[in-house]
Amino acid sequence: MKNRNQTNEKSNQLESHSASNEETKLTTNQGVKINDNQNSLKAGNRGPTLLEDFILREKITHFDHERIPERIVHARGSGAHGFFKLNKSLKKYTKAKFLSEVGKETPVFVRFSTVAGSKGSTDLARDVRGFAIKFYTEEGNYDLVGNNIPVFFIQDAMKFPDLVHAVKPEPDNEIPQAASAHDTFWDFISLMPESMHMIMWLMSDRAIPRSFSRMEGFGVHSFKFINEEGNVHFVKFHFKPRLGVHSVAWDEAQRISGVDPDFHKRDLWESIENGSFPQWDFGVQLIPEEDEDKFDFDLLDPTKIIPEEEVPVDIIGTLTLNKNPDNFFAETEQVAFHPGHLVPGIDFSNDPLLQGRLFSYTDTQLSRLGSPNFHEIPINKSINTVHNNQRDGHMRQQIVKGKVSYEPNSMGGGCPFQAMISEAGFISHQERVSGTKIRERSRSFVDHYSQAKLFYNSQSAPEKMHLQNALVFELSKVTIPQIRERMVGQLNYIDKTLAKNVAKKVGVGIKELDFPNQSLPADSNPISLQSEEKETYTKSSDALSMKNTVKNTIKGRKIGFIMANGVDSRSINDLKMQLENKGATIEMIAPDLASVKTNDGSILTPKHSLTSTASVCFDALFIAGGEDSTKELLASDNGHHVLNFINEAYKHCKAIYFGNGTEPIYMKSNVSSKKHDDPAIITWRDANSENNFVIAIAKHRVWDLEQERNS
Repeated sequence: MKNRNQTNEKSNQLESHSASNEETKLTTNQGVKINDNQNSLKAGNRGPTLLEDFILREKITHFDHERIPERIVHARGSGAHGFFKLNKSLKKYTKAKFLSEVGKETPVFVRFSTVAGSKGSTDLARDVRGFAIKFYTEEGNYDLVGNNIPVFFIQDAMKFPDLVHAVKPEPDNEIPQAASAHDTFWDFISLMPESMHMIMWLMSDRAIPRSFSRMEGFGVHSFKFINEEGNVHFVKFHFKPRLGVHSVAWDEAQRISGVDPDFHKRDLWESIENGSFPQWDFGVQLIPEEDEDKFDFDLLDPTKIIPEEEVPVDIIGTLTLNKNPDNFFAETEQVAFHPGHLVPGIDFSNDPLLQGRLFSYTDTQLSRLGSPNFHEIPINKSINTVHNNQRDGHMRQQIVKGKVSYEPNSMGGGCPFQAMISEAGFISHQERVSGTKIRERSRSFVDHYSQAKLFYNSQSAPEKMHLQNALVFELSKVTIPQIRERMVGQLNYIDKTLAKNVAKKVGVGIKELDFPNQSLPADSNPISLQSEEKETYTKSSDALSMKNTVKNTIKGRKIGFIMANGVDSRSINDLKMQLENKGATIEMIAPDLASVKTNDGSILTPKHSLTSTASVCFDALFIAGGEDSTKELLASDNGHHVLNFINEAYKHCKAIYFGNGTEPIYMKSNVSSKKHDDPAIITWRDANSENNFVIAIAKHRVWDLEQERNS
């Protein structure tokens, strides 16, 4: 009878696996109650994370192994080979050899990615973009695993699984894919004031880049440089695109997702194949160790930037991508990054998010690639020969002869020997660590709103409008009014006008937030610490607005030439040559894919038909001249498609050039109804029309006229 009761009791326990988590206490997988799920265990509130934190390790380990074999985050990626060339020595600050010798070229592999979506999702999701670089240096592989946004949502790695679970498709119905516009994400964010700075970036146009080659890259965390004398500088890493930082409009991004969901992947591949190699200036912000505490924020806080007005970015080299992978899976999919892959002269800070990442990445690679020998896959392999006493393991490739697989040994002559200090082996920075083992954050991590204000204040008027519209779009997808209300309450601490406008559009009022911040002591709640000074925060930074980015080149821009039979051959050839000489790519569009016969009898082969592509896939349009071409373009269904093409490009503020003989098309389009002086609209009447078209393309967009164009 007793055994039967025990069996029934066990059966009831097994059935409970489908029970709700409501009205229960948080526990580990072993049933131990957790009283702090916000902070990892540290040696003092600004000290390093401790390996003994079994709660953090269990939580991250479970998270790392949730998806096999696709990456849990950053699943959709594109990669390319290239090199980093050092133009200015940093030997004064670091003993890393690849940063010491001017002119030195270091081979690299770079992988770009979205974060939230699966491998089959669209390139154009509103999302953070991964920007991970593997440097194959003479001292070993160095991985800089960054993003296109310089801050992150959370301050402590303990919250990383929660963040990703919240933004991923909701577990009951697996909806939505590659999107943050849903209940669970905004529920989490509305309860996490520390996320507000990142939300400003994510809702801005930075989250929908025009291409990988037109977005910035950041190391996110503060790292350390250590020179030969043992002197330490904190360092922040920056990659600034030579082509400038440019985005697409949200409406445009949604359209591109339908027309070409591989838009970014295709752009990177074709740019390299065409010899238009993407390039970034690599720069650093350097802070002497003794100046660590001079800022009004904490250098260890990954939700903060160092404004460039306070510490300028020192450009020290160039990153160039010049070779596509030979095999996508073998290289782009199997490349394994880890922020713990360091070389002598670079070390970690005690950033609590970085500390957790140091555990997570190796654990993830073991799950995804199925072996501790993932370092032997060619794309991950060091250019140095590996010497150690490790053996065996799934998929082992290196064949090591001899009996010895341990150290110290005498049977193998003591080999391989430890490197002497003079032989440039890796030596961790000797930093004094003392503090109480504690699950708590430093009070210096408390201010969650000032830099969110800084970012918003720095945006141009069109950028602010785009950011506001993004918030309205996202929060309109949230079905629970209380979540929308909490988010508006958070926005009210950033900008009252922004909060008011969003509140009106999403149907909620603005209320004072009254919930505690679980990550800090009760008397350190960031909301209660908002001073009048912070509420009237007016600082701005030019570096944070895309309005101030590079606008003097058309290199890498894709121009659509719309034409039909009878098109003026000379006008096409002259303009095509001029644009291509400046680095642009020309693609011809016709009513269908049949050959186009020009006015002089030559034959042109279009790449697209009017129905197989759309204006959103191009940076600018040229409506090629010729009266016969114009008549055919306006005939039958062609006219509808041509006008849609032009009107859509006009709506998205792009440069459009109407060639000689295209006046009937111009007059039927929306362009002719506008009476203002629009620098992006070039017509056959303009003097220096071709040169003006080049200038308009280089400006990227005329965002300042967006509202007028769409009215």
